Amino acid sequence: MATDKRKVLLGGVLLAASTALILGTGPLDVSVPLFGATIAALGLAAGALLVGTSEEGRPV
Repeated sequence: MATDKRKVLLGGVLLAASTALILGTGPLDVSVPLFGATIAALGLAAGALLVGTSEEGRPV
């Protein structure tokens, strides 16, 4: 099966950046504002969607 490398790369970047925003601020004792947490959650969802649909065929 062919993989769309652009979707995987963009999805991976979104997942990494959103995870860093949410989990990276924990040890620093800095709270993420509601707007930032909302954007990070949407980034996680979009990244997972892009990686999950990067192959041909039916996404699982």
